[in-house]
Amino acid sequence: MVERSAPGGPKVSPTSAAAAADPAAPVSQAPPSDGAPGTDTVTTGVPARLDRLPWSRWHWMIVIGLGTVWILDGLEVTTVGNIAGRLSEPGSGLAITSAQITGITAALYVAGSCLGALFFGWLTDRFGRKKLFMITLAVYLTATAMTALSFAPWWFFLFRFLTGFGIGGEYAAINSAIDELIPSRFRGRVDLIINGSYWLGAIGGSLLSIVALNTGLFPANVGWRLTFGLGVVLGLVILLVRRHVPESPRWQFIHGYGEEADQLVDSVEKEIEKEKGRELPRAEGEITINQRASVGFWTIAKTVFQKYPKRAVLGLALFVGQAFLYNAITFGFGSILTTFFNVSTGHTGYFFAVIAAGNFLGPLLLGKLFDTVGRRVMISATYLLSGVLLFGTAWLFDRGSLNATTLTACWCVVLFFASAGASSAYLTVSEIFPMETRAMAIAFFYAIGTAAGGISGPLVFADLTKSGVVGDTVLAFCVGAALMCAAGLVAALLAVRAEGRSLEDIAAPLSTADAST
Repeated sequence: MVERSAPGGPKVSPTSAAAAADPAAPVSQAPPSDGAPGTDTVTTGVPARLDRLPWSRWHWMIVIGLGTVWILDGLEVTTVGNIAGRLSEPGSGLAITSAQITGITAALYVAGSCLGALFFGWLTDRFGRKKLFMITLAVYLTATAMTALSFAPWWFFLFRFLTGFGIGGEYAAINSAIDELIPSRFRGRVDLIINGSYWLGAIGGSLLSIVALNTGLFPANVGWRLTFGLGVVLGLVILLVRRHVPESPRWQFIHGYGEEADQLVDSVEKEIEKEKGRELPRAEGEITINQRASVGFWTIAKTVFQKYPKRAVLGLALFVGQAFLYNAITFGFGSILTTFFNVSTGHTGYFFAVIAAGNFLGPLLLGKLFDTVGRRVMISATYLLSGVLLFGTAWLFDRGSLNATTLTACWCVVLFFASAGASSAYLTVSEIFPMETRAMAIAFFYAIGTAAGGISGPLVFADLTKSGVVGDTVLAFCVGAALMCAAGLVAALLAVRAEGRSLEDIAAPLSTADAST
């Protein structure tokens, strides 16, 4: 329900009596004469109506249309890591070294992700989720296609950067949209599983690289190009599904599109009632907000760091810890196998597929516990467990007690917990800050954390692994473990108990009628 209030008092619409009896009933309102969004004071039950919905085919459409892009990201990153050895070999069509791929290319991809997250994150909060998650996917598809056509290192570097630019924008637009559309009691597990689906792409990338690198099937200068081409094909399929994903009603009613938000939720409720064969229960709870067309960057920064300083520290700790672990160490996993255990470049994909499976199983099996046991316990436990287990792996590696198989098994266990923790970082920063700052908050913490661990990490780790010195690799393991443990301790102290709560209850929108901005 949306009611407009004039400065002289509440304006009672012809349908207000019916709406009072049923909060799900829409209230008619005339659109602004100039076609621009309204900027009135409105009372709406949209958040409560969305949160009380049962799981349905409509929610599966949201998950498939938005969440599957992580599969593409996993496919991209893993493919590049696994084909690094082949690209550096004569006949690949590129005069590039393995160190440049695992170091410079990886760093450029992550740098593009950071800048893309910030740029598109700001646009997402300003112009809406739907517009931006269509644009960011288009940027990703174009850059990936151009990567497949690489003829020189500079071209490869440029379009890896632009691919990351599109992916970074996806992180901001997609996470904010998902959390605003999924009912509160499912939000934790859905968000974790969607972010964890990155590793389904990683499994596909690992196995695909085995086929692509088989020179008996494809010439050395063709196979790796086909892997990027497949990413484009999958992305186009996702684009077709994504056309049907709606704008976030939460974004709509705050930014002056209250009538559209009501109509959208009405249609979803009717669709779900038809699917379930029963009427939905009455929604309880309304919120009154002062609509606004946009929120200034300074207001966002002040809100995040002055109003919620402890939550800001939490977000930074979680992102720095997981970013270093994943972007620094897993980028170089193939190099470790070839350098220390003489695994051929054509077989590293098998090993990576195993640890990718562990990564996906973590969020899949542990995700529900983030909604039941609770955020604080599960976030701190997954970070601390993964850190301690990684310290143990470093100790065994230093003693020479591991081979390629047992190292992979150790990493599989470490990343089972680390993946759930890393996915919860995105969930955390998405739900603990006000609606108007959501996409920008995701973008900021992703960018800062990833810049700290994801840009410097691959550059440093490439040097450590190519040295062939066991102690250098052990040092990298220990740094990643220490940062994960530190983040786990911060979460134990500062994590917000957000399980089962509406987003508006966790952090009131800045536009709330009695909110102070």
